[in-house]
Parts: sequence; structure tokens; C-alpha cells
Amino acid sequence: MGLKYSNKINKIRSIALGLVFAGMIIMYIGLFFRDTEWLMLSFMILGVLAIGLSTVIYFWIGMLSTRAVPVECPSCGKQTKMLGRVDACMFCKEPLTLDKDLEGKEFDEKYNSKQYQKEQES
Repeated sequence: MGLKYSNKINKIRSIALGLVFAGMIIMYIGLFFRDTEWLMLSFMILGVLAIGLSTVIYFWIGMLSTRAVPVECPSCGKQTKMLGRVDACMFCKEPLTLDKDLEGKEFDEKYNSKQYQKEQES
């Protein structure tokens, strides 16, 4: 059983979705403090901030998705999007790269970092 990699776009979307649910839970917890108005209001504000942050993240990943390179996965044959030098298929989690220098190498997300690219140029 091999390692399963996840697509960067899906990772970021999952974080944003988690923030939506966290915001709702935080606001629900605030309902338990109806007698203490300032505490209830604090929980409500924190919940709205979490949901607002998720909205910003969804907008940001939407903008990133427009720059992503659409490719056809060689494994499952479906159209997927790639961010960076290496990424994984959104559907079958197959490691993908468009960089000829990285073909055949073990999949590692560090290939996308600026630090790694600077080290390779030196």
C-alpha cells in the first residue's frame, strides 16, 4: 500500500471548510453564555471572524485556481489542476510533475519551496 498524496487546492479548501464549521461551533458555544452578554458576544464575534477568514481563503484559492495548470492525469485519465512544480491528482492522488528534472524522483512537496529551488541553482 503506497503513500497517498493530496492535492494542494483540496488541502486549502479543506482548511477553509473546517473554519466554517469551527466558526459555527464557536457561535453555538456562545449561546450557552446568554446570561453573560459580553462573553456571548465575544464567542459570536470569534465565530464570525472564523467564517470571514474562511471566505477570504476560499476567494484566495479561487484566484490561485485560475493560475493552476490543467493537466490530464496519466493514471486515471481525468482532468486535474497543478500548482507548483509537483502536485497530486485531485482524484486518484497520483504524484504529478511537469518538470523534466523531477521525473522519476521520489515525490516530495519540498520541490515547490523557493529555498529548495535556490539550493538547486547554486
